[in-house]
Formats: sequence, C-alpha cells, structure tokens
Amino acid sequence: MASNLRVHLKHCFSPPSLRSYFAEFISTFLFVFTAVGSAISARMLTPDVTSNASSLVATAVAQSFGLFAAVFIAADVSGGHVNPAVTFAFAIGGHIGVPTAIFYWTCQLLGSTLACLVLHFLSAGQAVPTTRIAVEMTGFGASIVEGVMTFMVVYTVHVAGDPRGQGRKGLATSALGALVVGLVTGACVLAAGSLTGASMNPARSFGPAVVSGDFKNQAVYWAGPMIGAAVAALVHQNLVFPSAPEPLPHESRHGSVETMCA
Repeated sequence: MASNLRVHLKHCFSPPSLRSYFAEFISTFLFVFTAVGSAISARMLTPDVTSNASSLVATAVAQSFGLFAAVFIAADVSGGHVNPAVTFAFAIGGHIGVPTAIFYWTCQLLGSTLACLVLHFLSAGQAVPTTRIAVEMTGFGASIVEGVMTFMVVYTVHVAGDPRGQGRKGLATSALGALVVGLVTGACVLAAGSLTGASMNPARSFGPAVVSGDFKNQAVYWAGPMIGAAVAALVHQNLVFPSAPEPLPHESRHGSVETMCA
C-alpha cells in the first residue's frame, strides 16, 4: 500500500499533472477576473445597480464570454473545470482521483483570490463585490437556487464533454463545447443574479470573500453548488448513460491526469 501511495503521489507531481494544475489556476483567474471585474465596472458606471437591469445583463455577458474562454484554453490540458463543483462532480463520477481533485481545488481557489487582489489594487482600492443573497431569501432557499443552477451547468459540462452525447468525440475541447457551457452560465446569471448573485462556483465566491473579508453566507455558495454538481454527475452517469462503457485513460477528455491519481 505504501508503494502504491508513492506511485500515486509521483504521478500527481509529474510534469503533465503540474501543467494541469497551472492550467486550472490560469483559467480560474481569467474567469473570476472577468466576472468580478464586470461587477466592479457596472457598479462604477451605475451606482444604483439594484434598480438597473443593464448591469445584470452586462455581468451575465461578461461571465458567459469569460467562462467560454477559460474552459476553452484549459480543456486540452486539465479538462477546463474552472470550478470546484465541476471537479467534485468528476471525482464523484470516478473520472479523477481525490488527490487530483484536491490539487485542482487549491489552484482554483488561489486563482480566484489572486484575480480579486489584482482587481482590488488596479482599481485604486475599489471594494471587491461579494455574492449575496436577496434580503427576502433564506440561506436554505438560496442554497437550493445555487444547487439547481449548478446542476444545469455541470450537467451541460458532462453532456458537452461526453462524445456519446452528440456522436462527436472530444466536444469539450472544441469551441462549441466551451461556448455551450458559457451560455448556460450566462442564462443562469440572468435568471437568478438578483436572487443569489448566481455564483454556481465556490471559487467565484471564495476569492471576493477573502479579499473583502466578508464571509457572510459563504456556506450557501459551497453547499448548494457541491450538492447540485454531485446530483448532476450521478444523474448523467446512472440515468442518461447507465450502461455505456467508461472511456479508456488515454481517451478521457476531463483532464490529462485524472486517471493517474485515482
């Protein structure tokens, strides 16, 4: 067992693995920079954003394009997770090992935090906006909303990345696959941005919370997305394609190291 552990750890620190971690760091930095940066810009241009729908549209568009680019640039290296909930879903489904998932989470959270730090200092000390729930909502209700939206996003990720879904191989590495994921995320922002901030991504909420020092309702943006992602993975794997064979390690499209650290 000790020798197997050493082998697994060696694989987790192999050059392909390190490249995948770095890809997750860069892609998450890009996405959070665009998502949080668009919120800062909207607030500066329209101080009373609570009564102006244009700010919601602007942030939804920014997050759609930002996630599209983030997923696309990392797809061939790490699978383009850009989201701890997506990584959790792939771990639940057995596509990646727990050690790999932990390294992915670490890099995603670091990328998010650095993006918010850069925005805070480059914007002359502008406060970094955090994701918040509407005053009329409870934490439980907000968690359900976040969970439902994350379910839709993660399910889309699975369908877009599964060659059995549309009869095409490697769709997740194509611009079309990344665009679909970006579009469903933008649609969810439009649908519930005024209710919960439409995070759907623990890293998206974690970075702003660290930089601002405001961790209020942070549990909502972890529990909801993680549960929604797990349900999406189980539904896709057990109900949509229950008898389909798992892809061979070299054929996997969820990352270059996911089968190494199982």
